Amino acid sequence: MVRPIAFLAGLGFVGILLYSLIMGAVAYVAEPPAPTAEHEFHLHPKEISFASDGPFGKFDLQQLQRGFQVYKEVCSACHSLHQVAFRDFKDLGFTDAEVKAIAKGWATETPSINPETGEPATRKSTPADKIPSPYANEVAARAANNNALPPDLSLMTKARHDGGAYVHSLLTGYQNQPAELLKKFPDSKTGPGLHYNPYFANLNIAMPPPLVADGQVTYADGTKATVDQMATDVSAFLIWTAEPKLQKRHEIGLAVIIFLLMATTLAYLSYRNIWAGVKH
Repeated sequence: MVRPIAFLAGLGFVGILLYSLIMGAVAYVAEPPAPTAEHEFHLHPKEISFASDGPFGKFDLQQLQRGFQVYKEVCSACHSLHQVAFRDFKDLGFTDAEVKAIAKGWATETPSINPETGEPATRKSTPADKIPSPYANEVAARAANNNALPPDLSLMTKARHDGGAYVHSLLTGYQNQPAELLKKFPDSKTGPGLHYNPYFANLNIAMPPPLVADGQVTYADGTKATVDQMATDVSAFLIWTAEPKLQKRHEIGLAVIIFLLMATTLAYLSYRNIWAGVKH
């Protein structure tokens, strides 16, 4: 009885294998999925370099201060930075007095509790506070933005592929919807309250163009504030908010590599010295 059972088991295995091969071949020659507007018209981020790129990258503090200015004057009206405290801005080169002034003068006050009544209240921010959200809650945020929820930007360049390049491309990529797209995909017309941007995943984004003209921000250091410059600076700033210790990590990594090279060299020389007279 053993041989018939083994034969049947082997036959079943061969049948499963043949079925898998046939189905795989059918799947291989099957019609490819129908093209979509998102697939054909979505663009990859533009090529752009930042001072922090690469293993030896360092932050350009002047650029980060300009990027912070763009965020404060343009982006902070809708987007929060929940992971950043005002005191972190000292790493951008601001003095203690400047950090205190930035916190105290922030447009949105920090949520608090009235110690006398226990009721919710607000107060002027201090350097120890995280940057407050421009909205009281998600409901208020959606109500002010056509039911769209503006994302927190603290980790945006880490959450999106190509990071800073994606943010820069998105900010400078708004355009009219191509006639070719409407001709090929009539149902893809940008709806009311949406804006066409080929760098956004589904081509249509609820956020209107935030950078609309040169000179929208007057830089404190005198740099000409073109749309491209502002987009580059705020992208660099958001790279910093996502990884503020990046430069320190690069420095530590370089020191560790040098140490390991020296240790490896010493170990090799010690090996040659100790075993020099030993026949291998």
